[in-house]
Amino acid sequence: MNKGLFITFEGADGCGKTTQLMLLAKYLKQHGYEVLVTREPGAKGLGERLRDILLNYDGEVSSKAELFLFLADRAQHMDVIIKPAVAAGKIVLCDRHTDSTVAYQGYGRGLDIERIKTLNSIATGGRKPDLTFVFDIDIETSMQRVGSQKDRMESSGMEFFNKVRNGYLAIARQEPERVKVFDATKAIEDIRIDVLETLRMFVAKM
Repeated sequence: MNKGLFITFEGADGCGKTTQLMLLAKYLKQHGYEVLVTREPGAKGLGERLRDILLNYDGEVSSKAELFLFLADRAQHMDVIIKPAVAAGKIVLCDRHTDSTVAYQGYGRGLDIERIKTLNSIATGGRKPDLTFVFDIDIETSMQRVGSQKDRMESSGMEFFNKVRNGYLAIARQEPERVKVFDATKAIEDIRIDVLETLRMFVAKM
C-alpha cells in the first residue's frame, strides 16, 4: 500500500471490534505503515465532549437529537482528523462510522434510513470508508460480554439490538464489495487471521 486508506470497524457492543482494530493497528505498525487509530463518537477534541453527552446524559434524548449529535461529531471528525490523515498517506482505523448511524438510528430507532444516508453523505462530504469490517454476534452473547455496567446506548434492550444486528447484515448485503462480515463468536486469533486475509485480498485489487 502506497497511499492512504480508511477502514472502519462495526458491530454491536461486545462484538470484539475494538480488539480486532487494535490487533490490526499493531500488525500494520510492525510492518512499517503509518496508522491512525480513532473512533466515533469521541475523536480527540470536540468529539470527546459530544461522546460524553451521547453516552452519559441521564435525561431524555429524542431520536432526532441523538442522530444530529452523531452527525455533528462525524463532520468534525472527517474534516479535522480523517481526511487530512488519509491525504498524508496514513491508514486510518476507525471504531464506528456512518454504518453505525444507519444500523442504530435507522434500523434500531426507526428513523428514515434513506434520509440518514443523505445526512451521512453531507457530514462526510461524500467520503465513504474504503473497507468496512462488521463483526456479527448474537445479541445474547453481546449482552453477556458488555456486562452489567452499561452506558445509555448499551441499555436500549434486546429488541433494539436485534434490529441493529439485522441492520448491519442488510448493509453488508447492499454493499458487499466494501462491507465484510466476520463471525465474532470465533476465537480472537482466528478472527485476526480472517481480517488480515480480507485486507490482503482488498489491497491486491487496488
